[in-house]
Amino acid sequence: MMLIMERLPWSIPSVLTDGDISLFRAEDRVFEAMLDGWRAQMLARGLTTDWIKSSASIVTRFQAFTNEYPWKWQAHDVDEYLAGLRSREKPVTLTTLRSYSSAIRIFCAYITDSRYGWVSYCEQAFGDIPSQICFEWNSPKHATDDAAPEGRRSFTRNELQTFFDTVDDLVDQEFAAGSKRWLPALRDSIAFKVCYAYGLRRRELTMLETVDFGPNPHVPAYKGFGCAEVRFAKGTSGSGPRRRTVLTSPEFDWVVELLGFWLSDDGRAKFPTADRTLSLWPSERAGRLDVRSFDRSFQSVRELAGLPEKLTMHSLRHSYVSHQIEAGYDPAFVQVGHAYASTTGLYTHVSNDFKHKTVQQMITRRTTSREP
Repeated sequence: MMLIMERLPWSIPSVLTDGDISLFRAEDRVFEAMLDGWRAQMLARGLTTDWIKSSASIVTRFQAFTNEYPWKWQAHDVDEYLAGLRSREKPVTLTTLRSYSSAIRIFCAYITDSRYGWVSYCEQAFGDIPSQICFEWNSPKHATDDAAPEGRRSFTRNELQTFFDTVDDLVDQEFAAGSKRWLPALRDSIAFKVCYAYGLRRRELTMLETVDFGPNPHVPAYKGFGCAEVRFAKGTSGSGPRRRTVLTSPEFDWVVELLGFWLSDDGRAKFPTADRTLSLWPSERAGRLDVRSFDRSFQSVRELAGLPEKLTMHSLRHSYVSHQIEAGYDPAFVQVGHAYASTTGLYTHVSNDFKHKTVQQMITRRTTSREP
């Protein structure tokens, strides 16, 4: 194929040209160069390498499905591809479907951006141009509460009390029997309560360390547990973890005494591995406890308590949100790190500083009113 064209922008790799600008297997080479350029753009955006690899793989599989190249893709190709994924004997989840659609949409946004030069290149090379093929009307909507698995909900207050009573009874029973299992049971009991008191995701709970708590200068009564620094909060797609600070709320101030006990010589320090790691939840042998261990423990306690299977460890986080709102907190300021209004209320129009200040004012007002 012979092409005569002006020098293209930097984003068109020089390897696509050779002497008088001829290409062998032009379509394949251009598609590969598009993917390489897109990978470089995603790296520049700070996305994780795992995310980049996964996204590029999705686009490659879509190209193989259509048997066409990006400059010939049309909207109905997306319809057929996503419909096929949902029509399998075991359909993909909405989350997976959304990730496929998102990857294709972002790739198309890259190759149709005039600043990268692919539109003019394809027009001169193939007489056709790439276009955006993913739109609101043929893509799964963003994750919202209605996309959550059916049955996911928060604990009722009675269920929550039953769950915590059961796990505390388990600690007492193991201790009275002289079993070594009493210490792991105590750790899990405190971990579940901390998860609830700060509205944490499972991984956020697992990754907590002893240094992740600090004072709230406006509430000195909370001492060194006025806030929790969540260092591994869920980030936006492909960005990796981010951080957020959760203030200790008056409705959960019992967690202050609980954490004080756990970080004393009578709590965490009793684990033989405690001095080998900063993890708030050391395992019995080495390192930190993992998410699966917490899940297994939660399921065991749930069965002992006779509670529904639909209640998962994540339900503790749902309960935190529900009970904060019931206590009078505006959904806009419940501190769970959500980015969308669909989960905790419409708050994307206010800054983080404003949200933090509002929560602080509420905490100060409530703690002051309790003083004699």
